[in-house]
Amino acid sequence: MNDTSNDQPEPLRGFAFAGAAYLLWGFMPLLMKALDHVPSAEIVAHRVIWSLPVAAVILVAMGRTGDIGPALRSPRTLMMATLTAALISLNWGIYIWAIAADRTVETALGYYINPLVTVLMGAVLLGERLSRAQLVAVGLAAVAVAILTWDAGGLPWVSLALALTFAGYGFLRKTLPIGPSQGFFLEVLILTPPALLWITYLAATGPTAFGFDMPLTMALLVLCGPATAIPLILYAFGAKLLKISSIGIMQYIAPTMIAIIAVFVFGEPFGTARLVAFGFIWAALAIYTWSMFAQRKASATEAVAATSVR
Repeated sequence: MNDTSNDQPEPLRGFAFAGAAYLLWGFMPLLMKALDHVPSAEIVAHRVIWSLPVAAVILVAMGRTGDIGPALRSPRTLMMATLTAALISLNWGIYIWAIAADRTVETALGYYINPLVTVLMGAVLLGERLSRAQLVAVGLAAVAVAILTWDAGGLPWVSLALALTFAGYGFLRKTLPIGPSQGFFLEVLILTPPALLWITYLAATGPTAFGFDMPLTMALLVLCGPATAIPLILYAFGAKLLKISSIGIMQYIAPTMIAIIAVFVFGEPFGTARLVAFGFIWAALAIYTWSMFAQRKASATEAVAATSVR
């Protein structure tokens, strides 16, 4: 995931890149809430369309356009990029719909449990062994989901769907043989034709939200492009410079901000059941994070011991 070894200090610009990405993601509900009068599918289409030029400019500025041609000529790469593009667009659609439906707290929960779902996915799909601490963390997350299911009378499907689609996206994204910036450009390039077709269909069959009669809405829809592309690119830079454990800690910034905005800005309820469930989630994340640091320390000790033997 990154090139930073255990004995090298992590550059401050890595924290700056990753921190900026998570802060922008944390504020994203404010933009989506301002567009809650627009159907979620239409917003997703605009996120795709206006992300493409931003991603293209960044690739040109970085001098990373050379990988795109070979990727477009590789059926396997195109197939995997199409699958990851479908997953991330589904994730966007659920997220946008949930905010418009006053279920922002559930989106925060989804991104809190995402790392635990990723660990569980590695165990199920790759046969990776879970440590005792990871098993406890996953168990506590399961208890939280059970509490929320009992309280709501049904599974918290928004949280689970967001966690599963994003974890699945991250899992499959690693199979793309190109860098993160190039991969994101390829994904939005694949999604652009259906997005344009959808916007054209909406324009042909009735009024759309994108029109000069609604200048603020039109400007916000265009803003969805850079608001989508820029954090992803910043995150890619930060992840390359930082240790996995550092990224693991920082990834809780965005869902914490989303939860705070949901309760104190949007006025969504946060009753006793949710408080208890979130308590279990926070405990699970504390154990999971501690296990990451313990594992990294053990790996560093083993590396030092191996070096001294040689």
